Amino acid sequence: MPRTALHLSGDADADAVLSRDPLALLIGMVLDQQVTLEKAFSSPAELARRLGGSLDAASIAAMDPDELADVFRARPALHRYPGSMAGRVQEVCRTVVEDYGGRADAIWKGVTSGEELVARIRSLPGFGEQKSKIFTALLGKQLGVRPEGWQEASAPFGGDGTHLSVADITDAASLEKVRATKKAMKARAHSGA
Repeated sequence: MPRTALHLSGDADADAVLSRDPLALLIGMVLDQQVTLEKAFSSPAELARRLGGSLDAASIAAMDPDELADVFRARPALHRYPGSMAGRVQEVCRTVVEDYGGRADAIWKGVTSGEELVARIRSLPGFGEQKSKIFTALLGKQLGVRPEGWQEASAPFGGDGTHLSVADITDAASLEKVRATKKAMKARAHSGA
């Protein structure tokens, strides 16, 4: 899979962790709710630091849940809801261990269709339909994970030239475009248009 430098957290060091560690990217996606995008995607690097320098799905899966929650709660907290999100991250890590041999990238390696990729992601704890499509679009647009039909399976997020989600963020300018699109969509929804 071609690797590219991701620019999701607004912090070069945190983005470097996301770019080289598939588990960090997966955890960032798990955390991407009820907090800013920057907070969600910078937290995996901080979690790695707090756990001794790296992320390991088997180690996180085996941790005492209260201990992991304490790691999430330490200041600054890794999420607005540190206890529940620690549990969600631990559930995802357990799935990675049990179903994918402890390797997060095994979720997307070897898939033969966009539908299969969305289904694999959708089966992860905490990944609903929209989040699964967004993550599929992120993998396709930025990391070259493009099984047949990936754009259709991740619609509307996989489309070319969109600014709908994290999948479209490659720099500060694209982040602002995504934010503007989301703001306009919310305004339309509130107005009933």
